[in-house]
Amino acid sequence: MSRFFADIPLTIGEKVELPEVVFHHWVRVLRAELGERATFFNGLGGEYQAELIEINKKNAFAQISDFNPIDRTEPYFVTLGQVMSKGDRMDYAIQKATELGVGEIQLLTSERCEMRLKYDRDQKKIDHWQQVAIAACEQCGLNRVPKILAPLGLADWYKIIEAELKLVLAPIDAPDPIPKQLPKTVALLIGAEGGLSEAEIIEAEENGFLRWQIGPRVLRTETAPVVALARLSICEK
Repeated sequence: MSRFFADIPLTIGEKVELPEVVFHHWVRVLRAELGERATFFNGLGGEYQAELIEINKKNAFAQISDFNPIDRTEPYFVTLGQVMSKGDRMDYAIQKATELGVGEIQLLTSERCEMRLKYDRDQKKIDHWQQVAIAACEQCGLNRVPKILAPLGLADWYKIIEAELKLVLAPIDAPDPIPKQLPKTVALLIGAEGGLSEAEIIEAEENGFLRWQIGPRVLRTETAPVVALARLSICEK
């Protein structure tokens, strides 16, 4: 059964007009017919069953029925601080981080950052990356969509990030800093292609971050969040 993120109020028994994105995908692309059913979620928790009951040239309507309160999110909340990179690398990092249960993604700039968003381009890129996260939730079954937060410099992020465990992916000759049981909140800092500079890593440490090297190999910027989040998922909850 198809799953769609519908950013509208959903109430059992109500008839709702499909959002344009859902109308385009379900009716125009998938060519859904009257009576077909799909799963809707609006990011507030749980999911609903919806039946397509009316199709017009420019819109369509669905009847909302059963509600399932299921919540597939992790019992801990991870804020991923991801320094931006160009091309498909950023799309991949956001998509896979979402599938692995990240709570929110803070876009960051750094000394080696490949991107500097400006003006209108800012919001277009952020909207695109938010849609990547939405599509990943539709595919993987999550009912809460991680927010993609507007870019900040590292120093500005350090002033506002609050987490019980803060980790920066960086080379280190020391024991694994991951505790056997994770706390409720985790911050994860990952540099762009080329990594963070040593000065930036030291600054992160001065702001409470612990260096974390996952194995002996150097991971690409889009691979690092996948491996890191997968590693966190096997800790005791």
